[in-house]
Amino acid sequence: MPKAKDIMSTKVITFSPDTDIQTAAKVLMDNHINGAPVVDACGNIVGVLTRDDLITQQKRIPLPSYFVVLDSLIPIRSTREVEREVEKIAATNVEHAMTSDPVIVAPDTPIEEIAGIMVDRKMHTIPVQGEDGRLVGVIGKEDILKILIPGDHDKK
Repeated sequence: MPKAKDIMSTKVITFSPDTDIQTAAKVLMDNHINGAPVVDACGNIVGVLTRDDLITQQKRIPLPSYFVVLDSLIPIRSTREVEREVEKIAATNVEHAMTSDPVIVAPDTPIEEIAGIMVDRKMHTIPVQGEDGRLVGVIGKEDILKILIPGDHDKK
């Protein structure tokens, strides 16, 4: 059974939290990738920036919805959710647009588990973290699809 280490890309494009949004968007587009891990100065994974995160910037600012119960306004969405969306929309650097606390897998994670995460959580880019806590690779949907093509997963 193949594992993350068997299919992950080890030549990983990363961003730092202070990378500006325009630069990040250009890197994603120029390299035809959906997303990239965000790492701090020590190489620790602090988030993932995806095209979806950047597309969020084109949304309108969400207005919180409320309903009335006994003359009290009750928010349908939490204030924090609305604040986070506004922060993403107004982001000028990767730190404010990225998805923090991303799903991270280990090199020995089975492919079925990774495929399940991608489908169930609608994720396209999953960082692979070594035992030392540092980024060792990344898996995209294309990496999983490559195992369907005989001999193709040997080409990295």
